[in-house]
Amino acid sequence: MPSSAAEKQRRILPLFQKIEYNTSNKFSILVRDDPRFSGLGVLGRGQLFCCFHEEHLKEATKLYELLIAAETFDEFLDLCHQSRDFVNEGLYIYAVSVAVLHRSDCHGITLPPIEEVFPDRFVPVEALFKTFHESTLAPPEQDVEVHIEDTGNVLDPEYHLAYFREDVGINAHHWYWHVVYPATWRAEVIGRPKDRKGELFYYMHQQMCARYDCERLSNNLPKMRPFHNFHEPMEGYSAHLIAIINGQPYATRTEGMTLRDLDEVAVQDLERWRDRILDAIHLGFVEDENGVHIPLDEHHGTDILGNIIESSHDSVNKAYYGSIHNWGHVLMASVNDPDGRYKVNPGVMSDTATSLRDPIFYRWHRFIDDMFQEFKKSLHSYTKDELEFHGVEVKSVSVKASTTNTITTVMKENSLRTSHAFYFGRTGDMGVKYKHLDHEPFKYKIEVIDQGTKTRHATVRIFLGPKYDELGNEIPPNELRHLMIELDKFHVELKPGLNTVERESSESSVTIGTRPSLSKLASGESSHEYCSCGWPNHLLVPKGKELGMQYHLFVMLTDYNIDLVGDHGKTGRCTEAVSYCGAKDQLYPDKKAMGFPFDREIEIDHLEEWLTPNMTQVEVTIKHEHS
Repeated sequence: MPSSAAEKQRRILPLFQKIEYNTSNKFSILVRDDPRFSGLGVLGRGQLFCCFHEEHLKEATKLYELLIAAETFDEFLDLCHQSRDFVNEGLYIYAVSVAVLHRSDCHGITLPPIEEVFPDRFVPVEALFKTFHESTLAPPEQDVEVHIEDTGNVLDPEYHLAYFREDVGINAHHWYWHVVYPATWRAEVIGRPKDRKGELFYYMHQQMCARYDCERLSNNLPKMRPFHNFHEPMEGYSAHLIAIINGQPYATRTEGMTLRDLDEVAVQDLERWRDRILDAIHLGFVEDENGVHIPLDEHHGTDILGNIIESSHDSVNKAYYGSIHNWGHVLMASVNDPDGRYKVNPGVMSDTATSLRDPIFYRWHRFIDDMFQEFKKSLHSYTKDELEFHGVEVKSVSVKASTTNTITTVMKENSLRTSHAFYFGRTGDMGVKYKHLDHEPFKYKIEVIDQGTKTRHATVRIFLGPKYDELGNEIPPNELRHLMIELDKFHVELKPGLNTVERESSESSVTIGTRPSLSKLASGESSHEYCSCGWPNHLLVPKGKELGMQYHLFVMLTDYNIDLVGDHGKTGRCTEAVSYCGAKDQLYPDKKAMGFPFDREIEIDHLEEWLTPNMTQVEVTIKHEHS
């Protein structure tokens, strides 16, 4: 890292430390006299910032646009320090993070791990209290770590999926994704568009649902049921999280509760917006605010719908199509206290850093995905000509691990430091130890024949999907496509004749490795700009079963020259996990629809009937070893 970037990194890190203990709520003279701060400080300190709440987002947008517009890095830092004294804690970290990721003079700077900034959003309250207790017993210079214990038991079937839902990596990924792609991003103000943002919203969440269903099958549970009836009783959930900023727990949802109206939005609004969106899908067009029909075609339809359903700034008609996704999150988080009479915290569905912990998140997003799938039904199934890469034949595929075509998963231990967020009154570090799923390293070996006489360039697309459902029945292709998880996508050069392509699992276009800790960033150990958005590498593949679980490993090669997007790679920034996160400030690096070729209906009975020579699939086994 150049010295200037290293110095900037050092100066930015304090903005993210001890944020929950910054209790000052007084405007300085400079702040009061600066009209740029007008409209900030509306959301009170000690309240939980909700990235899905319209009013919260308005204030956060004003702040991050102000920070991005600062003419110099010093002015940017000055505005950050001033606003930290009176802006809501969560809103502040969100807005500063958006600004750091998008200011040109912040290139080379890595955001600190959100789990070290707000550990109370990732660590159960029992473990946090234990750290405070242990900090008083150990010598002040001694490092102390406590273990996170289970927060549920087998009386709740969803307990078996806690390792996935409560994984630090996926919850951090979800938080960072919404920082990279703010719903309120105004390209006309910032000067940079977010290419295919609506489609990315669809695809990233669709993949989360597919992965969750694969984990359910790994644990002998049925695939989830979409939350499609807005009046049905909901399952219960307790996150065991407490918000340090106000000392209150995130609300527990007892079993049998239903959605209830808020002052800002009613349950009937969700139903009305759903019906209007489905009507538009069936009609084949949406109407903008001037009544102009905008076709939902195969090239732009998913992106248009994504912006409408998320209710981003780019929604063509927010007044008519509403904000079904965002308000759905808010309503689910508010079932305990819809009118605010008890002044309790909302549930975890209110926060992008915590919502994945709740089983209802996946049911809600399966419902959201079903609306996109309704649109996909209106598109023709891919023809053989659209699927083929003439002259290219995939001869074989295998997975090289400790046993060929068998991937082993295990539970491993990791640590999370809490000292950067909380005052313990000691010099030794405090932290927690937690377990997470991981897999052995593996490598793909793909043998491809280029039947032509010239070198070709290809895109390799790799997916994984379960072979059998929870009853042991083989999953038919059109159902299987909803469960196919993307493992990798990369460019390769093919020479005439036989080619052997090898690729390490750690190189995946979906995942990122371990985020550098705040301590490493402060010491200058991490010199590579780390963009944080990306699925954790340790969860690249599902858990599998103790005796083995069979999966289809699907590999397809397409014509890279057709797939290529003009500006990809021009900045070289944030391209580690492009499949789910895109390439920041660049066009999405693939002209194909996200999820291709499984994004459309497959009208055959057996997967083998659908394959063209440039595709193949092999059965692989995922086995889980208990430690």
